[in-house]
Amino acid sequence: MRLVTDLNTRAVLPALCATQITGWGVVYYAFPVLNPEITASTGWSTTATMAAFSLALVVSGVAGIRVGRIIDRRGPRTVMTAGSAVGAASLVVVGLAPNLPVFFAGWALAGFSMAATFYQPAFAALTRWFAPDHVRALTVVTLAGGLASTVFAPLTAALAAQHTWRTTYLVLAVVLAVITVPAHALALRAPWPPAPPAAAHADETPRTIVRGRPFLLLGLAFTLSAFAMYAVVFTLVPLLLERGYTTGQAAWALGIGGAGQTLGRTLYASLARHTGTTTRTVVLIALGALTTAALAAVPGPYGLLIAVSLVAGVVRGNLTLLQATAVTERWGATHYGRLSGILGAPAMTASALAPFAAALLAPPLGGIPELFGVLAALGAAAAVVALGTTVDTRT
Repeated sequence: MRLVTDLNTRAVLPALCATQITGWGVVYYAFPVLNPEITASTGWSTTATMAAFSLALVVSGVAGIRVGRIIDRRGPRTVMTAGSAVGAASLVVVGLAPNLPVFFAGWALAGFSMAATFYQPAFAALTRWFAPDHVRALTVVTLAGGLASTVFAPLTAALAAQHTWRTTYLVLAVVLAVITVPAHALALRAPWPPAPPAAAHADETPRTIVRGRPFLLLGLAFTLSAFAMYAVVFTLVPLLLERGYTTGQAAWALGIGGAGQTLGRTLYASLARHTGTTTRTVVLIALGALTTAALAAVPGPYGLLIAVSLVAGVVRGNLTLLQATAVTERWGATHYGRLSGILGAPAMTASALAPFAAALLAPPLGGIPELFGVLAALGAAAAVVALGTTVDTRT
């Protein structure tokens, strides 16, 4: 990575590492651990609580388009700091919700926080500040972010063992506010550099790019893959509970997947050097489908399930970086925030619908293992679609 002499810019990487671990861990990964207790203590159905969380992801996907444009023009400090504060407030609303409408409102608020603080805005910041060596910066931050479930899934389970889910969310809200608000406010103060010129397709505007066949197919491939991947993440704990494992064992399996994400991201730079953009896209999406099929087919023993979860995490880790670099590798970094926001919106919406759809579809399909089989088929279809995402860079 190039030497960064500005002290404020040098603070960006450690700050974003800490905030991605905390933000994803608290706002995202705590929910699948706590949801069984939420439904048991309130009497709300799993379908309803999953729908509330799905609403957050839909809001995040839609709001992310606007967030990307703001960051392209003004930088990430204000939007990410405000998003952190909104995230803490949203979890207080969730934790104190006396009924489902308030629970839904809390998660809708959390969606704005996700759009302003998760990977998309962080990637936009890193791509501009650290160009042309932004891939290494992205790798560092996603390596840290991959630890979110490893740290917070077991931590959330431990808190829930001693407290109610409501108290657990209030504690996590404090953790989120104390770590992420000052980190974003103090570390993201470096001057925002001007947008770099387009390295390719200089004659194309964002409007013509998003209407092109490669962009549309890439969006479809990422959308199908995201639906399958996040349905797996959010039904892994119920799958293991259904197979007779404890909540703690299920939480550790989810956490080990996070460790696998970190491991996978250490391999991405080497993979990128030895494979073409389209080939890498197809192979990684296909491997995601294969690991989903393995989880459907392997009931145990526990050690083998842990191994499969680890491998699935390795693939997910690589897919995160694949998506982070998809725009720059094909269309340059000039309109990164805007294009990545548009590209990510349908995938985020799919990931939003995935938990709700999984809860809805599993019973008529015959159970969660059968659901995983369908998800594996969707992943395979996404890999086929990805074959058409090559961009002609000839001028």
